[in-house]
Amino acid sequence: MRLKTIEPLIKIEQRLLQRQSELLELADVSESAAETVDLDQSKVGRLSRMDAMQAQAMSVETNRRRVLELAKIKAALSRIANDEYGFCIHCDESIAFKRLEIDPAATMCIKCAEQLEE
Repeated sequence: MRLKTIEPLIKIEQRLLQRQSELLELADVSESAAETVDLDQSKVGRLSRMDAMQAQAMSVETNRRRVLELAKIKAALSRIANDEYGFCIHCDESIAFKRLEIDPAATMCIKCAEQLEE
């Protein structure tokens, strides 16, 4: 039996769409932070360059995580559209609704997620 309760599903879908919008906005804002660091010593000192390189590395990692989260959101929205949302991709059992409230993009039930971690 698929997740049939419409109102909670609509709320989850709205949360997913809102988060997707937020992530896309952040991607636009943080694009310049990931640009290549200029290593010209005549412009900035060694510590400033190191700080800039660290900030760049953090920005690249943040962007990687953002892309991953956007992919998970897209997949969750696709499962909602195909009436497959709320079921574990491994065992096809229901994912606890409280789990979906915490992570609307969850793809596995607790049991399968725990087995995967082991």
